[in-house]
Amino acid sequence: MPAIDDYIIDVLMRDLVGHDRRPVSFLVYLWLAAAHARTGATVQVSFQEMAESVGVSKSSAQAAVRWLIRRKLLTASKANATSIPSYRVMMPWREGSRRGR
Repeated sequence: MPAIDDYIIDVLMRDLVGHDRRPVSFLVYLWLAAAHARTGATVQVSFQEMAESVGVSKSSAQAAVRWLIRRKLLTASKANATSIPSYRVMMPWREGSRRGR
């Protein structure tokens, strides 16, 4: 099973929890990153399922996803207006390191 990137724990946790004061955003990101690492694909999940999996309210999960999208740590797409979103976990620290090579 692939390991969670050290950057997520060493840097991102402090940034989201300490600086942004959004611990739920960190929990949602960590949960989605783990799901992405297991499958290697986008993660299709409802807000209700996400909230139950993380242990927070549905509105907290929605707010966390909005914040992560705003921070460009997550992208979301839907087949249509009523479908369940698919999330792509972004890792800009990895993408940035590739550009410098």
